[in-house]
Amino acid sequence: MTPRQILIAYQTLIIKELIRTFRIWPQTIMPAAITMTLYFLIFGKLVGSQIHPLQGFSYMQYIVPGLIMMSVITNSYIHASASFFGMKFQRSIEEILISPMPNVIILLGFITGAVIRAFIVSLIVLCIALLFTHISIAHTVLMVFIILMTSIFFATAGLINAVFARTFDDVSWVPSFVLTPLTYLGGVFFSISMLSAFWRKLAMLNPVWYIVDLFRYTMLGITDANIYLALFVLLLGSVLFFIYALHLIAKSPRLRS
Repeated sequence: MTPRQILIAYQTLIIKELIRTFRIWPQTIMPAAITMTLYFLIFGKLVGSQIHPLQGFSYMQYIVPGLIMMSVITNSYIHASASFFGMKFQRSIEEILISPMPNVIILLGFITGAVIRAFIVSLIVLCIALLFTHISIAHTVLMVFIILMTSIFFATAGLINAVFARTFDDVSWVPSFVLTPLTYLGGVFFSISMLSAFWRKLAMLNPVWYIVDLFRYTMLGITDANIYLALFVLLLGSVLFFIYALHLIAKSPRLRS
């Protein structure tokens, strides 16, 4: 394929993903807006009013970065896994695999669709947060970069899940029993300094904690973790998952059975 043909193929995949996102917006965008509004009302407004400020910020302000990152993680993962598995289930993915389109473009097409959805949802959550509290962003460029890398990381993980999944239950299992616990225990609603020494060490094994804490640094300028270590964890995980997903698209018998 010529570079122009590759670009057209890439654009076509992105357009397909965007059409899917906006065609079923009550399932892809609306739930995040409703869920995050409830989090702000219950945890931020009602519970947060009883909690002392954390590191110089009100509890409402403190949980905003974590809730934005929660929506990015969930939506990027679900988008990539559901979209890819849907095509796999309908066997239409085979038409893409036998086309002259490079495997890396196929992978980037699905990831880009998930990234765009994650950015849309994160912007919606930020707008909702501004209805409840004042937020000033400490590092805007880094914040955008972290959203980008986080959505790539979890979109790639979702696609890997879709490759191995045999039923729709296999796709929904990981978000329910892996992502949700990791996210809730990843410092979204609390500071790691509030934990005892044992639980603090245990929390530091959670990769989501590093991502949430890094994103909180970009917004509020405060951190519990080493930001360079957190950035390294995120970048390394994204690269490893991307390489593995590319290998699966090229070689996995799950896509060719």
